[in-house]
Amino acid sequence: MDVTVNLQDPESLSPIDPEQWSLWIQLWFQALRDSLPPAAAYELSLGFTNDQEIHRYNAQYRGVDRPTDVLAFAALEQGFIPPLPPGEPLDLGDVIISVETAQRQAIAQSHPLRQELIWLTSHGVLHLLGWDHPDEMQLAAMLAKQTELIELLTPRPVN
Repeated sequence: MDVTVNLQDPESLSPIDPEQWSLWIQLWFQALRDSLPPAAAYELSLGFTNDQEIHRYNAQYRGVDRPTDVLAFAALEQGFIPPLPPGEPLDLGDVIISVETAQRQAIAQSHPLRQELIWLTSHGVLHLLGWDHPDEMQLAAMLAKQTELIELLTPRPVN
């Protein structure tokens, strides 16, 4: 399974290098393979920005006049997979994260910015794959899945 991650980080806002993001997201897709839409390859964009830009996106696309931590713009309609030319990846959409908001949240949670960015990225990726949290039960399921994905990134001791 091939997953292409187009990293949009013009000011090097992310403390994690582009190759690492690609490896992690590939690992997540391997773990999620049974719930992925059918395709030979996948593509998504992961962008890091500031509060001003994400505020503009949040106001324009969600009608919410304030910055937020993460936005996910899914390219697929629920249940509809467009026909793909041979060899073309299935575009899943875009995840955009405000590093400024992530930094404030990391400080409030007393953990590193890197951990917060991984959490927000996993959340956005799940949204691209159709996960949502309109109620407490679905939120709990989504948060549990995020935790599973993030645990895949933690090396386990060998006995």
